[in-house]
Amino acid sequence: MDPSFWASETNRFRRFTPESLAAIEERIANKKKEQVKVKGKNKEQGVEEKRSPQLDLKTCKKLPSLYGDIPAELVGEPLEDFDPYYSDHKTFMVISKRRTIFRFTATPALFIFGPFNPVRKTAIKILIHS
Repeated sequence: MDPSFWASETNRFRRFTPESLAAIEERIANKKKEQVKVKGKNKEQGVEEKRSPQLDLKTCKKLPSLYGDIPAELVGEPLEDFDPYYSDHKTFMVISKRRTIFRFTATPALFIFGPFNPVRKTAIKILIHS
């Protein structure tokens, strides 16, 4: 296989940061604007596009080996979701040592703890610990 293919696959593991959350919110806003523009056109055509999550990246399943080894410093850390279905959802993923996928919402938990709050990060680490 082409070595450049593998290099792009290993770059998928990126930390979930406030900038990534802002990018998701921007994509959501753009999607809403597009829906308003297209709403009248789709009524006439009656066609609606629906996406679905990838089956190999479902929650509580093991990360397929196709995605490569996760770097040790990113195990148990919030990561940007690389499933295209979740590109416009406020979610992030955490991968455990056993390569199990967990997804969490990026909205404030209990209306207090945002996704970057140390208390919430600790709770997530306890939850995914095997």
